[in-house]
Order: sequence, then structure tokens, then C-alpha cells
Amino acid sequence: MKKLLLSLLLAMGCTLMVKAQFTISAEIRPRAEFRNGFKAPRYKTDPPAFFIEQRSRLYLDYKNEKIALKLTLQDVRIWGSVDQVYKTDPNLQNVHEAWGQFNFNDRFAFRVGRMELDYDGARFLGNLDWAAQARTHDALLFLWKNNKGARLDVGLAYNQNWRPEPGWLNQNFYDHTVTKNYKTMQFARFETQIKGGSFVALVHNDGRQVAADSTMAYRQTYALIANKNMGAVKLSTELYYQGGKNGNGIPVNAYLAALYATFKTNLTPITFGGEILSGTNPNDTQDRSFIPLYGTNHKFYGFMDYFYVGNPHSNKGLVDLNIQTKFKLGGISSLVANAHYFMSAANIPDPNDPGRNVSRALGTEIDLVYIARLYESVNIKLGYSQMFATSSMVIIKGTGDQNAINNWAWLMITFKPTLFDSNNTTSQP
Repeated sequence: MKKLLLSLLLAMGCTLMVKAQFTISAEIRPRAEFRNGFKAPRYKTDPPAFFIEQRSRLYLDYKNEKIALKLTLQDVRIWGSVDQVYKTDPNLQNVHEAWGQFNFNDRFAFRVGRMELDYDGARFLGNLDWAAQARTHDALLFLWKNNKGARLDVGLAYNQNWRPEPGWLNQNFYDHTVTKNYKTMQFARFETQIKGGSFVALVHNDGRQVAADSTMAYRQTYALIANKNMGAVKLSTELYYQGGKNGNGIPVNAYLAALYATFKTNLTPITFGGEILSGTNPNDTQDRSFIPLYGTNHKFYGFMDYFYVGNPHSNKGLVDLNIQTKFKLGGISSLVANAHYFMSAANIPDPNDPGRNVSRALGTEIDLVYIARLYESVNIKLGYSQMFATSSMVIIKGTGDQNAINNWAWLMITFKPTLFDSNNTTSQP
């Protein structure tokens, strides 16, 4: 019997190896941060903060011609947040991703479960990978593609607060102020290739229940995105419009417009860009502040996270004029260098004279990141950023001294090896 069982298990294992692919990979990512005016201007008397945060993950991926499964387990913690000997742990251990996909054929499939939604450079829907915990959605996703580069993704989600059993026998109110999340979400994204570039159209709807009367408030976001290569220049443009109502039931009328041009040079590509995210003036009866709801905002609006990263700036919107480049320093290293000039998109009242507006200029940020690839599964990044804030920045953030130094430095090393691959039994050293 034991020999028969062993033979059956061996046969099943061989079948798995031949007809399916199974991979196991891991990630260890500690990051040390020195914060001295990160996210908001500091007071001169504020001492800086320093800490080390680590993300540890285990990735399990399985796929054959009909199904695919992904399971990602993660642990996120601050070094020293628990005793060396402990029975309780306040840190985060969770299932980051857990989804299954069924392929009807080579063109049409559906995916269901907890998943990352990461599109269009993570402008509006992004996985927020910079943050240790990242971002996922519990959703149902329909996937279609053809052999000419066109694809259509349609997503649906319905959320509810946790209640102990016997919960959810009646009522259906979802308190988004607790979870910072939508109750319902639907989107459709179509992408097609054009000569020398691509074109994307996005329609997104999220619904939140208004606490005052439990009615639903639906906000719609529409986007057109185009990229075009024109010889030595690549042009990219993005147009977004938001309408409907926000989570408080207030009408929304907001927009985002962005234009970028990347020039190839003998030394390095250089990107010149500008974008405006509309803001709300003091006497507006509508919400005119565009919110990039589920994007990876750290990537776009300065690495010091002064704007949109869980960090309000009085709904003033943003004008961001920037220049970006990346220098190759050798076979294994490079240097990212970005500069941003920020302005408010809406008026900023003078707190000492409400009838007068102060300058919309908010400040200038310089971001530098050194990247070195030590091995095929190991890289190290060293970053430094400085914000030169104006008095208007201090006003809209509601904190800090204009003349204080605001800077941020960090060091991160990432190990991400493949531990097992059924299609390649040679393990990595």
C-alpha cells in the first residue's frame, strides 16, 4: 500500500511538472528612513525621526492552460516593535493576494479574489508597492484580449464591514469612514495599440454610503490616455474627469490634465512634464478637487509625499511642473534625478486677512535615488529628497516653519529570489 501511494504521488508530481507551472518566490525588503520634514513642513524645534521597516513576503504561483492561482503572504513590521520574547504581535501579517483565474480560451478569462489592480503607470489604479503593506482590491475581474494588442478589463467589487456571527442578518450599511474604502466599484478599461504608441480609455465608478441618511453617493472617473513615439521624442498625455458625488453626498466636478515629453539624448533620456489637478476654492458649493483615488501617488507628486498620500492639503489641488531623468553610472548602477515645482490649483486665503489670497507657489522638491543591482535577485536603493517650502505651503498644511529645513533620506535593500520553479529545477544560489 505504501509503495502504491508513493507511486501515485510521484506520478501526480510528474504530471504537475509536465502540464503546469508552479513557482515559489520570496521577498525580504528592509528600509531605513530618516524623516526630517517628510509629508509636511517641520518646526525648527522638531527632532527628526529614524526607523527601519521591513516587508517579508512569500509568493506562490500556479498555472496551467486553464487556471492560474496566486497567493501572497506578507509580514510588515518596524524593527524593535515587539520584545525579543513575546506572545502578542501588533505588526501586520496578512494575505496580500489570493486569487484564482479561469481561462475560457486564449482570449477570455475571469479572475476573482484579492488582487492588485495596477494600470497606466499606477496613476489612478495602482498597487502602491512603495508602501510596505501595498494595496489590493477584493474584486471580480473579466479579461479579454486579441492578437492585435487590444485588451479589455472589466472589474466589479462589493465591500462590507466585518461583523461577528450571527452578523448580517439585516441592514446593509457600510461605514467607509472606518475602512477608507468604497462599498461598490465597477470599472472598464480598454487599451489598443496605435502606430508608434498606445491608447487607453477608462471608466470607473465607486459608490459610498452617506452617513447622514445611508443613501449611496456614486463618483465617476473618466480617462483618456495616449502615448506616441515620434522619433527621438515620446509624448504622453492623460486627461481625467470626475463627476457624481463624493462620500459626503456633495457634487463633484473635477479634472486632471497631464502632458509629458521624453527626449532621447546621448547621455540620458530627459522628461519634461506638467500636470494640473483641480482644487476647490473657499466659496465653492461643489467638490472641485480631483482625487487620484487608488493610484500610487508617491510615484508622481514628489517622493516626500506632501500631496495625496494619505495626507490632505486643504483640497487646493495641485500644479506640478517637473523634469525627470535617469543616468546610467555603470554596468550595475544608475541615478534617478527629479525636480518638481509645486503650485496650488485653487486660491489660498490669507489666515490673517480672509479677504486676501496669498501666493499659490508652494515650493520646490529635489529627489535623488541611487540604484545598484548587486545580483539578479538583489538590489539596493539609496534616496535623498529636499523640500524648499514656501509660506503658502505652511498655510495649506497647517504646520511647520517656512525657514526650517525639510529633508528625507532612506536606504532599502531588496532580496527577491525564485526558490522553486517547476519548469527549471536548478535553484538559485
